[in-house]
Amino acid sequence: MEQHFLPGEPRIGVVLRRSSRARRISLRVSRLDGRVTLTLPNGVREGEALAFADEKADWIRKQLERQPDQVAVGLGVDLPFEGRPLRLVAGGGRSVQVSGGEIRVPGQPEQAATRVQAFLNTMARDRLVAASDRYAARLGRTYSRITIRDTRSRWGSCSSKGALMYSWRLVMAPSAVLEYVAAHEVAHLAEMNHSAAFWKVVEDIHGPYDPLRRWLRDNSELLHRYRFGD
Repeated sequence: MEQHFLPGEPRIGVVLRRSSRARRISLRVSRLDGRVTLTLPNGVREGEALAFADEKADWIRKQLERQPDQVAVGLGVDLPFEGRPLRLVAGGGRSVQVSGGEIRVPGQPEQAATRVQAFLNTMARDRLVAASDRYAARLGRTYSRITIRDTRSRWGSCSSKGALMYSWRLVMAPSAVLEYVAAHEVAHLAEMNHSAAFWKVVEDIHGPYDPLRRWLRDNSELLHRYRFGD
């Protein structure tokens, strides 16, 4: 993929992506990180696609204006953890600690973002492994492994070989939301689709899920607004 910039202020970065499956030129502005992707079918000239994007520049800028402000993580910032906003403050010792309404971060201030990201990753793994084990037991199935990543396009996935993947940012959401996502992905061990049968499995092992599914849909971009220097 290549990146180009459209003229005008502010300047807009556009990632060009060719796709053999695309039938027409299309534009997408990610709700999660504001990335602008211009997809063009094979055989379409790059200049033609950029001219299309240039015509849509006003529309792109309006979409970007609706994006939540990005937050650079550091001491003094309020960061959600299990659905509660906690203040990042300097702490002692060797490990990050949650106490009251604070996340206490030891070490040099410039390392705070890296330390907090590692902490969130560990907490997410602990909670997602426990939830996945619980729902897999209810389902009577086993998964092959769990991977924790910082994904942009999805909160979780389940491969045909039973490998589960989750975003560590789920630990920033309310605990009930993390539980729902774990149940959702474990349900794919039985139904590799989103049919009515799949949603019945989710409800059987988890219970009602509609409010949690809506929360994730409505708040996804807010969890991705926090930047850890990556």
